[in-house]
Amino acid sequence: MGRRFEACCLDAYDTIVHTDFSAHGHELLALAGISQQALYGGFRRVGQALSVGQISMAEAFGEILRAAGVEPRPGQPRALAAKSRELLLRSGRLYDDVLPFMRDLRSRGIKIAVISNCDENTRDLLVECGVAALADALILSNEVGVAKPAAQIYRVALDKLGVSAEAVLFVDDNATYCAGAAALGMRAVQMVRGAPEDSLPAVHSLREVEPLL
Repeated sequence: MGRRFEACCLDAYDTIVHTDFSAHGHELLALAGISQQALYGGFRRVGQALSVGQISMAEAFGEILRAAGVEPRPGQPRALAAKSRELLLRSGRLYDDVLPFMRDLRSRGIKIAVISNCDENTRDLLVECGVAALADALILSNEVGVAKPAAQIYRVALDKLGVSAEAVLFVDDNATYCAGAAALGMRAVQMVRGAPEDSLPAVHSLREVEPLL
């Protein structure tokens, strides 16, 4: 591309981390005592508030239970929040190419940030997986109070890294979030771990990103 990048910004979910709750989801349902439809439909309703830190996970579970017509038992929302964290840490896995890619970038002096739309459990997952130790910054929407594709979250990353937008390669599985980064002047590449959805420049692994840097 004829450009020397100083930093790489990576999305978290479905770009470097994948989760599979299929083996464990019943544990959360049993503790909640409501239907799967009520639980996951409730999460969709409170998801935006969770992602920008307006409510905690325990508060979210309280709202979900009440919306399902159930008055939470004392301590139940907190227990559900703890269980959701446990299941995320148990189910979250890095793609095989992530840690080698991050180590290679660090050896070359390229800064790394993770920019994620997420809830309060994600920092713990990134620490547990070894990502936090290799990243120069974790820009998590629930902590900064704004989510992709709003320009502010990308600017937070630029400030933390101390680089200009033009010096950043941004990788995300979501085309809209790629467009948000590109609007600020970043070079954006869509990660497609599965079937492609858009006509944006796409890569299928971080090994394909390395030559771009």
